[in-house]
Amino acid sequence: MTTRVAIVGGTGKLGGVIRAVVEAEEGYEVTAVLTSASPLSEMDGADLVIDATTPAVSIDVVRAAVERGINVLVGTSGWSNERIALVRSLVDASGTGAVFIPNFSLGSVIGSALAAAAAPFFPSIEIVEAHHETKIDSPSGTAVRTAELIAAARADVGPVESPHVDQRARGQRVASVPIHSLRRPGVVARQETVLSGAGESLTIVHDTIEPAKAYAPGIRIALAAARDARGVHVGLDSFIDIGVRTRPLAPEAPIADGDVSGQVAGVTSA
Repeated sequence: MTTRVAIVGGTGKLGGVIRAVVEAEEGYEVTAVLTSASPLSEMDGADLVIDATTPAVSIDVVRAAVERGINVLVGTSGWSNERIALVRSLVDASGTGAVFIPNFSLGSVIGSALAAAAAPFFPSIEIVEAHHETKIDSPSGTAVRTAELIAAARADVGPVESPHVDQRARGQRVASVPIHSLRRPGVVARQETVLSGAGESLTIVHDTIEPAKAYAPGIRIALAAARDARGVHVGLDSFIDIGVRTRPLAPEAPIADGDVSGQVAGVTSA
């Protein structure tokens, strides 16, 4: 049976990469390509909706898909654990599935998992992430996810040490982890997680060089998982065994959309 796919944000950079993968994958057919401004009724008739828009639009896309009884795969940045709580009950009540992928790169997922595994052993942890100058959100969804995994891994030892975080130059704290964002030409995506202890430091670095090649394997994994998913799932590590165990995030209690902390409450991009 062919799975009919509607891609919202399918004319953007990430949407174009996703569309190429879906069109090349056996058993899937792209039946609708929507822009961020398209009427969401254009997704009607799809078996799976893929969201590659902006977070200002993304939450409406997810709600529209779920209300129609359609599973949704979310590749849009900005979905923190807090924001996912806004739609979790809707997904559960509808019997559908919603898969949120902060980063389709397998290397990025492994880097975040390694950072979380090391987190309990280092009191000081900070993240520096850099993206192209056209990315309008900061911190990135990947950095937010990494910080949340680090905080979960440190549940038994407490939050990271981050002195002078009242100063604006110290970055934005997410789950107690300071995140510093660079937006500049000449870079696609780069994240450094710096873990420091007495007399030593460990830096875990991931670089995305060619997005189409880096994302394609993860998109295929997420595509198959989202088609049959039930309930909410976050991250590629929910569907593959990368050999590094991380503590699962506890679901956040639902809160008002305007109260979501950090960049996810404002306009962000995929």
